[in-house]
Amino acid sequence: MQTKNRAAELDARGIGKTYGDFHALDDVSLTIGRGEFLTLLGPSGSGKTTFLMILAGFVNATSGSLTKDGTDITHLPAEKRAFGMVFQGYALFPHMSVEKNIAFPLQVQGRNAQDIKKKVDNIVDRVGLREHATKRPADLSGGQQQRVALARALVFEPSVLLLDEPFSALDKNLRGSMQEEVRRLHQETGTTFVFVTHDQSEALALSTRVAIFNKGKLQQVDTPKAVYEHPANRFVAEFLGDINIFDLKDTKLSGALAECRFEDRVIRASNAAGSPTNHFAIRPEHMVLSSAEPADRNALAADIEDVTYLGAATRFALKTPGGKGLTLEMPTRETGPDFARGKRVWASWAPDQGFFL
Repeated sequence: MQTKNRAAELDARGIGKTYGDFHALDDVSLTIGRGEFLTLLGPSGSGKTTFLMILAGFVNATSGSLTKDGTDITHLPAEKRAFGMVFQGYALFPHMSVEKNIAFPLQVQGRNAQDIKKKVDNIVDRVGLREHATKRPADLSGGQQQRVALARALVFEPSVLLLDEPFSALDKNLRGSMQEEVRRLHQETGTTFVFVTHDQSEALALSTRVAIFNKGKLQQVDTPKAVYEHPANRFVAEFLGDINIFDLKDTKLSGALAECRFEDRVIRASNAAGSPTNHFAIRPEHMVLSSAEPADRNALAADIEDVTYLGAATRFALKTPGGKGLTLEMPTRETGPDFARGKRVWASWAPDQGFFL
């Protein structure tokens, strides 16, 4: 699978990586556009980090090629690619201050002292570390250390910044604030960001495009909205959040609608659902509960088996008469005593919601 972008900066073609009989990557082709925020997403062992390490030059591909701005860099050593890199464990020098950690790549490049001071001062202010500039990493919080790592990677103004699960060690609140920081830095610098994560919500929130990996293969590359609302296959649909999938019978076209049967009910879907197949999917947030059967909507009778309060939203675990388990999520303000555990309800959705797989 491959994707193209007019303003291509990095172009990977047929990338494969094997370790003995194990295929860590299998024929991955992916074009990364200049200035985009591309997230490599997938479960553990899917190949996303291996692909990032090949981009960085830390791992050699077994097959395929990699070009930057049309120049072949497949066998170019990492230090000559001049990419910025933010590691999962920060990789800061413990004996150096914040300023000296950030200045290090500029010193390696042989920049003059005045240029180094100017660039370090600028990036220290941009990441909000001015009052911590003389501290050592051990004196900083996890979020502050992450800011130092970002600043060090950006100070020499690389054209490409690679980030390997940089927020995995942070707590939820700090992770959210660092996501905003990274988004802001990407917008301000215009640098191409390639970001690895296994967190679906993080990928959807940050990226201009998401590349989804599974078992060494590239499953889909598209905008966050497209991969969530129009997944290419069942793996992508199930990996990106909760989803209800129905195995249908008697699928056929009827005018502008597709009609199919699930248990004893007719389900209708508009053209927005894609080409009709025997597998239909609907996200929990696109379904609603009602006490009575609604008109002009797809509706399934179901019993409420469990109710989970999530604050602004409430999640319901349902089961149809035929034994199909469903998940449905609604704003808490729209729920009430009619939707308690053990109640028989109707779960419904509009014909233009959901999609065929």
